[in-house]
Amino acid sequence: MKKTCLISALVLVSMSFLACRTETLGTGMQPAMSPAATAGEKMAFNNPNLPLEVRINDMISRMTLEEKVSQMSYDSPAIERLGIPAYNWWNECLHGVARAGRATVFPQAIGLAATFDEDLMLQISTAISDEARAMYNAAVAKDRRLQYGGLTFWTPNINIFRDPRWGRGQETYGEDPYLTSVMGTAFVKGLQGSHPKYLKAAACAKHYFVHSGPEKDRHSFNAIASQKDMYETYLPAFKALVDAGVEAIMCAYNRVNGEPCCGSGTLLKSILREQWGFKGHILSDCGALYDLHNGHKITATSVESAALAVNSGVNLNCGNTFPNLVEAVRQGLVTEQTIDESLAILLRTRFRLGLFDPPEMNPYNKISTDVIRCEKHRQLARQAAAKSVVLLKNDNALPLKKDMKYLFVTGPYASDSEVLLGNYHGVSDDMVTIIEGLTAKLEPGSFLQYRMGFLPDRANLNNIDRVPDAIRSADAAIVVMGVSPLIEGEEGAAIESTHEGDREDIGLPANQVDYLRRLRDKFNKPIIVILTGGCALAIPQVHELADAVLYAWYPGEQGGNGVADVIFGDASPSGRLPVTVPVSTGQLPPFEDYSMENRTYRYMVEEPLYPFGFGLSFTKFEYSSLRLGTTEVEPGKNVVVLATVTNVGDYEAEEVVQLYITDIEASVKTPAYSLKGFQRVSLKPGRSRTVAFTITPEMMAIVNEKGESIIEPGQFLITIGGCSPNQRSIDLGAPVPVQASFSVM
Repeated sequence: MKKTCLISALVLVSMSFLACRTETLGTGMQPAMSPAATAGEKMAFNNPNLPLEVRINDMISRMTLEEKVSQMSYDSPAIERLGIPAYNWWNECLHGVARAGRATVFPQAIGLAATFDEDLMLQISTAISDEARAMYNAAVAKDRRLQYGGLTFWTPNINIFRDPRWGRGQETYGEDPYLTSVMGTAFVKGLQGSHPKYLKAAACAKHYFVHSGPEKDRHSFNAIASQKDMYETYLPAFKALVDAGVEAIMCAYNRVNGEPCCGSGTLLKSILREQWGFKGHILSDCGALYDLHNGHKITATSVESAALAVNSGVNLNCGNTFPNLVEAVRQGLVTEQTIDESLAILLRTRFRLGLFDPPEMNPYNKISTDVIRCEKHRQLARQAAAKSVVLLKNDNALPLKKDMKYLFVTGPYASDSEVLLGNYHGVSDDMVTIIEGLTAKLEPGSFLQYRMGFLPDRANLNNIDRVPDAIRSADAAIVVMGVSPLIEGEEGAAIESTHEGDREDIGLPANQVDYLRRLRDKFNKPIIVILTGGCALAIPQVHELADAVLYAWYPGEQGGNGVADVIFGDASPSGRLPVTVPVSTGQLPPFEDYSMENRTYRYMVEEPLYPFGFGLSFTKFEYSSLRLGTTEVEPGKNVVVLATVTNVGDYEAEEVVQLYITDIEASVKTPAYSLKGFQRVSLKPGRSRTVAFTITPEMMAIVNEKGESIIEPGQFLITIGGCSPNQRSIDLGAPVPVQASFSVM
């Protein structure tokens, strides 16, 4: 009996939908009203027992064309006659719920990438989604539906950080497609949750694609990329996140090979929908559709831009171009059927979030505000901050003793909360600066003096030497220097930048290095440099002048505590560089050149200052006994590879074991090395562990000039170690890696 009733209901809904479409397809302007839409009637789209597609189609069938179009803009208004509430699609949670009030602020994305810890990333994004749901529940209970208040988060940024001059590189997971794929996938899984029916929140992979500066040209720039570079470097992370079920994709401002990303059927339909089977919605970057006619000059009017975007596959507009779709239908540039199909894809996300179901059906509606900045999340932020710190040099200067006599701390960023945050950040009522974290570690009876010492990016306004004579009595000096989000970031956000958020030179401001040099001249005790920033900093002089150098990135609200945990030995540094650090800007190709030649550790020819994957520990590790399951592999088969890692030092610590593959007999040019696996291993002094990796056929594939992935017979080199294979890393103190080879028959 129940089955018969359900079939009857489906038939009635389908007939109603077809009748409404018959009424509206002629002009597209008449209200799509049916007898079932009378006041007080329970409409089918509100029935959680009906199939999802039936509910979506029923909702669309009841809308006028104007109402349909209104729901395709990020600030979708309420349709009161249908009981559809307003919804603002624009929200951010790059490293914590952003721009919406009190929330846990985790380290910036590039710092999270430096942890090389996908389990930690999953924990963090789960914490973020808990807080997101709690904040949403609280706001909706007060009928507040503002921007940055929804459940659709335009995160993560999985662009490849191909050039360290790009100010937004801090938002990414670095320069490597594999690392970006793994960390991005973990973030999406934690954010979206694992419920079989409901999304906890909706993630968005951005910016699709071949997008990484220059910021000032992004509204008109045409990125030229070969098919090989596209499929070898720029696309893999997007494919990985589509495979992981990411709910949304944001198309970028720029063009790629002449086609605007938000107006390209090739990118949005052929690759995303057809090749990869993407089922979620596609949204434009904010103002990107305006750029179609104003920046790229692809279209002549905003009406044409709206039509091009929706015909190409864009479902949601961040901006004010899509309202022109009503006129585009009138002019015959787009059909109402296309509008319906596009809106159906978009509305699916709101239904999957449970926004049209009885509240008691969705378990995420029960998440209370108690989770916001709870003790567990604060400790997680502190752990992440400590794990993200990369030790670049240590000449027996660290760790410091908590009962030391006198510590001198200087530098403009020691007391600056701005360098804790990075961009796209939330706010916290407990921001722990680096000076606060250091101070909290010292035992009573120890002395600490802090002076700012120098300005961040220009010489002091007078000629007084700011290195005090009293420093001669100190046991050690800590200098907190680098760059801040005021100097690097997004166009318009980095308000001290002279290059729209990008950096012309990747070195430090000269006055910072000059101060460090004067300090070295006066002080013969250990000098520890703590760097802040979200990019590769070329610091050869700093490396020579300092006894220890640590990169703290933008470490989040607990950054001061996390950094101090490392400085004083409560945590052994285990962060690894997710980027290659050149010696100088002179080693870089032109910023506007999107060819991967001579970029990143995979293609760079010259020796860097610090290699990708590099980072020291307070202990020492050794690698040995690399062995393969087989040395001759049949096509389509896996290879198991094992290696032993031993802690031969004096501290318990974690090592990031990294697996790299090289095709040494390929018919085309291939990366020198490619990261294909990593694991964190915790070892006490004197202990060893065997680490196993499985090399799949996909890992053995190369990309030819047509962008095709193929597996060729020939020899492959396997390298396992604590850094990308590079003599420079060994010279800096990284363990010597182990290598072996196998052949694909």
